[in-house]
Amino acid sequence: MARDSSATKARLLDAAFSEFATHGIAGARIDRIAETAQANKRLIYVYYGNKEQLFDAVLQRALETGSESVPFDVDDLPGYAGAVFDHLVERPSLMRLVLWKQLERPGSTDTEAASYQGKIAAVRQAQEAGRIDAGMDAADVLTLVVALSQAWFGAVGGPAAGGTAPGSTAAGEAGADWAPARIARHRAAVVEAVRRITAPHRDGS
Repeated sequence: MARDSSATKARLLDAAFSEFATHGIAGARIDRIAETAQANKRLIYVYYGNKEQLFDAVLQRALETGSESVPFDVDDLPGYAGAVFDHLVERPSLMRLVLWKQLERPGSTDTEAASYQGKIAAVRQAQEAGRIDAGMDAADVLTLVVALSQAWFGAVGGPAAGGTAPGSTAAGEAGADWAPARIARHRAAVVEAVRRITAPHRDGS
């Protein structure tokens, strides 16, 4: 029974992820989620409460998966930015989910805020130790690193917005939209930009 319950929850979360990423919170429909998951609609309310709480569960799982796949490395922020970029190349719908969250549910959850503050503290310690340039506030450094990692996916006409590159036949998926050379060029730009922002100035300038 427990195994069946876990499998049903996983199917519901997968279906809800796709539904929310496509339609946002307001446009998502519980009936479609249940149908896609091949589950009784009543179970959504039993397991997750209302639609907003289901969205929170979907977002929380996505963030946990991202943290596991791309652990934060304060001593290699360029590499971290590149890894986040790679993660989003493989999961462009994740960026759409984040954009919907920012639009319909602005602000941070307690879990998000705690994670962000922990990263800021790590950047500040690295600045104090001279491993990261201290010319900017630690919070600004982290914000820029994250923003650069996500920039191509949130850009107008980018894959997260459902745009396609010239000659593409599919919308919304970076793997279909971007040729490997284009992905590599964007990734290199992200990594180099973060390197320039964070590299300590050895000459005192």
